[in-house]
Amino acid sequence: MNTRRLIIPLLLAAPCAAWAYEAAEYVPVNPAPAAEAAPAPENDTWVDRQHGAVRSRLKSWAHNIDDWFGEPDPDNPADANLRVMIDTKWNKYDHFSVKPRIRGRVKLPVLQQRINVVFGDDSLDNEPRNNIQVYEENVSTDNKTFDKTHSRESNSSLALRWSDIGKRSGIDTDADIGIRSGNDFYLRLKGSKDWQLGGDFSTRLEPIYRYGIDSKHYVRTNWEVRRFPEGNTFTANQFHLQYTRNNDEEWTWGNSLYRQHNLPGHKRLNYGIYTGGNIEARKAKLNSYGPFAGWRQPIWREWLFVQTEINYLNNREENRPHHIGTLLRAEALF
Repeated sequence: MNTRRLIIPLLLAAPCAAWAYEAAEYVPVNPAPAAEAAPAPENDTWVDRQHGAVRSRLKSWAHNIDDWFGEPDPDNPADANLRVMIDTKWNKYDHFSVKPRIRGRVKLPVLQQRINVVFGDDSLDNEPRNNIQVYEENVSTDNKTFDKTHSRESNSSLALRWSDIGKRSGIDTDADIGIRSGNDFYLRLKGSKDWQLGGDFSTRLEPIYRYGIDSKHYVRTNWEVRRFPEGNTFTANQFHLQYTRNNDEEWTWGNSLYRQHNLPGHKRLNYGIYTGGNIEARKAKLNSYGPFAGWRQPIWREWLFVQTEINYLNNREENRPHHIGTLLRAEALF
């Protein structure tokens, strides 16, 4: 069948595409409207046409994959959502680094909207929903501005995802089976649940477990408590606990207490205090702490964003006193 011959290479090539956005996992506090309609005449530029062409191509791929699994429903067509990011970071110890990150999902209604194809940087799925602090210090020995090998490996995940396994329990669940970093076959389980605590308070819990043939055990729990009174400003605390076991065991933790202002035009301002470190012999150690602030807004188009972050953190393990770190993220949604 010609369709099958076409779609299998496309599935294998999907992680190499330089675009990806996973709408189901990424929920912006001020979400931008999807770019479904044809651009208005005043926005009919070369960039708009390229954006529309990518959207059309992705929809075509999604339809072909859906058709491969069964008879598509014209009233409920397949779709694909994409997110593309380029993170540029700087601090005086590691200097500049550039990291492209991609993530995408192909929705397949033929499979009862439960099985999807996901590809790109799977570490984005480990971040808490609406992750507030995206800067991570690069402790590097080679001081490469762009690590081609690492970028290729981190963006090469491809998996089938089965969602809503525990729907009756009220817990949103995903189960992934796929391959990452070229040859690391893995199984990943993730659950999430929101609770309204009364008044202005709510909380969200996200446990994650992944086992890879090469990467072995990875466990992470994200926990957020938020106070959101009337208006567009809220205060929240995001905490994570992470465990990895390959050749060695490692426990790490991090906490961000912050305040966020949601402004008109899909803009947002946040600022807070970060603390984090390791856990050794069942004792939590404080390795890094300090203030941070961030700003995010669309530029030029509603599907194109710029995000900046500045912080003043230390790193005791690396004998680094408090120093300024900055991040600039350019992000496109398709």
